[in-house]
Amino acid sequence: MVTWKSVLELNSKREVTAGGFNALQEVIRAGADLRVYTEFRHNEHIEPGSENPEIIQEVSEFRATYLLDNRWAAGIMTLRQPVDLPSGFGPRPSMSFFLYNQDGCQAIARPFLDGVKANGVIGPSPPGDFRNMPKYHPSDNWDVGTNAPSHNFVYDFEIYRFQVRDDWQEVFSHDAQGGIVSGSLEELVSAFSRGCEVKVGISGLCGDLSENPGKVIPHELFIQTGYGYYYTETRLFIAETHPLVRVRPAIPLIYESKGWDFGWVIPRTDGLVACLFYCPYTLAPVRTSGRYPIRWFVR
Repeated sequence: MVTWKSVLELNSKREVTAGGFNALQEVIRAGADLRVYTEFRHNEHIEPGSENPEIIQEVSEFRATYLLDNRWAAGIMTLRQPVDLPSGFGPRPSMSFFLYNQDGCQAIARPFLDGVKANGVIGPSPPGDFRNMPKYHPSDNWDVGTNAPSHNFVYDFEIYRFQVRDDWQEVFSHDAQGGIVSGSLEELVSAFSRGCEVKVGISGLCGDLSENPGKVIPHELFIQTGYGYYYTETRLFIAETHPLVRVRPAIPLIYESKGWDFGWVIPRTDGLVACLFYCPYTLAPVRTSGRYPIRWFVR
């Protein structure tokens, strides 16, 4: 059975009650997978004012994880559609890119996928009305009426439990030009050819989202790959990642206008990364490429 362990637990006031921030950062740095367990009441979070006070337990996976300035961890749900509990999906098809920071600060970005024409203005928006949800504390609101609204908030869950699967092994790392830093390409290829899963930690991938590219917070984005290719004569390993969400580097990590996008990347062991990102406001694809330091993990 796969082993998951709790490395950080917060109470409803977001005070540390078990584990610690350093423990979470340590395992994220080592490529660990992240899930977060929370609890909330149906009549406080799902259907405010209803007569159903039932406690709901939730566990959500955060496929994209971040380590910022080597001292702050965060994760993003990359595959979630909005749900309307307990019946099914939410009213409008979209992605639900929920973001959780290590201190329990949260955010949501929601690019709509239904093709409805958007007439909103990109930029700060009036605050939303959450008076019927006293445990919901929004801090801002962005891009209301566009195809990609977002906002940052805290919801006072009864508990936050950061749970990790920490069984990835770093086997190879290189600089942006492909120069070996540690490990070996042979070990990566051997594991890949035996059917092992592969994950990457890419440093600096979100730097172009910064308003000041010359002062970008050091950051590493971790994401699993699903498809790999090895050129046996030129000794070049190439992989395509699962979908990821890029966010302008900051502590805490937050959403703001034009500060995020989503898509896929194709990292290579010579440092080149091909990128296919989607503008969340128009869903237009943008192709770019760059060179980045990469760490490669297998299991």
